[in-house]
Amino acid sequence: MSKRNRRYTEVFKQKAVELSHMSKTIKQVCNDLDVPVSVLSRWRREFREHGKNSFPGKGKPKLTDDQRKISELQKKLRESEIENQILKKAVSIFSKSDKRNLVL
Repeated sequence: MSKRNRRYTEVFKQKAVELSHMSKTIKQVCNDLDVPVSVLSRWRREFREHGKNSFPGKGKPKLTDDQRKISELQKKLRESEIENQILKKAVSIFSKSDKRNLVL
């Protein structure tokens, strides 16, 4: 019976990668943990490429600390630009109503 769509926790993946680095063969670790070799190889590659940011969860991007900070700053910039546009419109509306009151 196949074990499709099996989900592993982040801790399990990290421990499996650590074991595979300490062990002589990846195949033996895979047999012990009942994990396909291709899956453990992918986990090792992800850990090598992303380090502590590996295995983020469902659909979350793998971001470094710098990338995370950049995305936060971009979000704040977008919010500030929207607030600025709203304030410009409000000033425009209030200045029009002030002009109407002065012309009496």
